[in-house]
Amino acid sequence: MSLTYNLHFNRFLLCTLFTVGLFSSESCISQGEKQDGIYTFKQGDPNGIGKWYMGREIAYVMGYQGISWLERPERGNEEKTSLLLENMEIGPGDDIADIGAGSGYHVFKMAQMTQEGTVYAVDVQEGMLVALRAKKEREKTANVEVVKGSEKEINLPANSVDKILMVDVYHEFAYPVEMMTSVKKALRPGGKLYLIEYRGEDREVPIKKVHKMTESQAVREMAAAGFKLEKNIGNLPWQHCMVFIKE
Repeated sequence: MSLTYNLHFNRFLLCTLFTVGLFSSESCISQGEKQDGIYTFKQGDPNGIGKWYMGREIAYVMGYQGISWLERPERGNEEKTSLLLENMEIGPGDDIADIGAGSGYHVFKMAQMTQEGTVYAVDVQEGMLVALRAKKEREKTANVEVVKGSEKEINLPANSVDKILMVDVYHEFAYPVEMMTSVKKALRPGGKLYLIEYRGEDREVPIKKVHKMTESQAVREMAAAGFKLEKNIGNLPWQHCMVFIKE
């Protein structure tokens, strides 16, 4: 395990207490419990927002101040990011959306793999969008489109993409039901969702509990959104690589 990894993660997690993060705007509930339709509000983990869905507390997100952690040199080795992209079996004409794209760590690698397709880099934080546009201009990547999302919408047209990638971001969605409705709408028939989350079953994964997900919890939530688990590829060191298809 990387001590540097832990230090970086803990530092930037604290940043989210003071900034509006990706797909999250709810405040912690100080006392008691409230119900708002499908969501529950109550006290929980100090790293959570006090909002619960299907028994899982939604986590605070990392603000754009965490870009250096996203782009850390050791990330490729720690997370085996090249294996993740291999798992996606990207074809030369695939249209792909990276939801919660951040600084574009995966976006520009995927763009090279689908030169005849388009990669949509979706984020809601202006700081991340600025970084994405700057990198697109710097690398002159014509097949990347930067898209500003919202807390409830990925803002992509219906049936517009073949594959959707969500890396360590779903557990931070303030409105998971609304977001997954939008995700499902954007996927073409036969399209696949690649849900990457740190393994909640593994205590050895050096990530705070609220920022992990178990396979069983992910399957429950995706089933409620109309997705079925096709397979969970177990070749990543710390993360699930769950492949879902829409039913």
